[in-house]
Amino acid sequence: MKLAWTWRGLVSVFLILFGPAAHAAEGIIKIGILHSLSGTMAISESALKDTVLMMIADQNRKGGLLGQKLQPVVVDPASNWDVFAEKAQELLEKEKVAVVFGCWTSVSRKSVLPVFERLNGLLFYPVQYEGEESSRNIFYTGAGPSQQAIPAVRYLMSKEGGRVRRWVLLGTDYVYPRTTNKILSAYLATEGVAPEDITTIYTPFGYSDWREIVAKIKAFGSVGKKTAIISTINGDANIHFYRELITQRVNANNLPVMALSVGDRELLQVGAIGLAGQLAAWNYFQSIKSAENDAFVKMWADFNEQRDKTTNDPMEATFIGFRMWAQAVTQAGTADVNAVRQAMYGQRVKAPSGFEIVMNTNHHLSKPAMIGKINLAGTFDVVWRSINPIKASVWSRYIPESARLTADWTFPWVCGGCAEPTFKEW
Repeated sequence: MKLAWTWRGLVSVFLILFGPAAHAAEGIIKIGILHSLSGTMAISESALKDTVLMMIADQNRKGGLLGQKLQPVVVDPASNWDVFAEKAQELLEKEKVAVVFGCWTSVSRKSVLPVFERLNGLLFYPVQYEGEESSRNIFYTGAGPSQQAIPAVRYLMSKEGGRVRRWVLLGTDYVYPRTTNKILSAYLATEGVAPEDITTIYTPFGYSDWREIVAKIKAFGSVGKKTAIISTINGDANIHFYRELITQRVNANNLPVMALSVGDRELLQVGAIGLAGQLAAWNYFQSIKSAENDAFVKMWADFNEQRDKTTNDPMEATFIGFRMWAQAVTQAGTADVNAVRQAMYGQRVKAPSGFEIVMNTNHHLSKPAMIGKINLAGTFDVVWRSINPIKASVWSRYIPESARLTADWTFPWVCGGCAEPTFKEW
């Protein structure tokens, strides 16, 4: 039988035979879980911790990986960005985990990034983010702006979305909202939107008193042009924001909100009354009809003994990332970071979204974009979706300094942010 070897296959074999030993005790592969279980982000992140535990339990029922059981190591960085870095170092140096699933906010991800690069760890990051970053030690399983923020704005500008012409960019004051809004402002300018038709507002994490801001937004939207809010508010501040909208009788007809960081789980704590018709942009909604989603929702409900039946986009991204990592470990024959990284490229999963999702060499997924509308029950109905998965653009073409950059982490063209691929020493 004739064997056809590719350079990728040869590199994988080299790494397996001569690379560093896998971060696993005999008979055990440790998996780090780095999510806030307390503080302002616990409302969003706690479910992701449980999603990883669910996936580990499921894999162990199947016999683990490579004949070894998977063992979770859970830490709580408590919504403190400096503690994220401390806990990441603890997982990699002390616990010797093979992989970490974690972070929600971009500031937490950027806090741990130097740790993962210095110690050659592997992080799967499951939340939509601003792009403009590429690391050989992170796989980004959430959406980039080209898969969420840009399609959301295009939808609102269309006839179906109400032909919006005036924009409120409202977010929590940190890197994800600021960078996303920079990209959106540049995009809107290419669409002929005047600067005076865009206003940008930021608030601290955990912000609760929205009276003056909502009144200001209502005034901005009262000049005769159809106005919409693009919300990049994170964490429990969303509860207070939506409650204030209801109090001031802001509804989807007079001032639609397109949320980029709110899903079914957060809305459960607000209530449906007064929010019907408001929007969100994700790559997955629980209401999707597919055999894969039916199995995913049942898996989650069974894991929680029917106490919690609500899934969301970052949970699906965690599911996809874990399945791909497990497939890559099996393919590589080792949990070693270098070998698994090479095996990740081209991994495919039939996702709960109903689409086949693939991991690209820029460490981002090709994912479908979707728009959901809140119904009277307080859940989302999908009102628009892309025909095919969209490949993530790591560097935005709407920002001049980024438009010339590329990201491709395949050997020998190892490059996360250069104008032309160049070889970099491993």
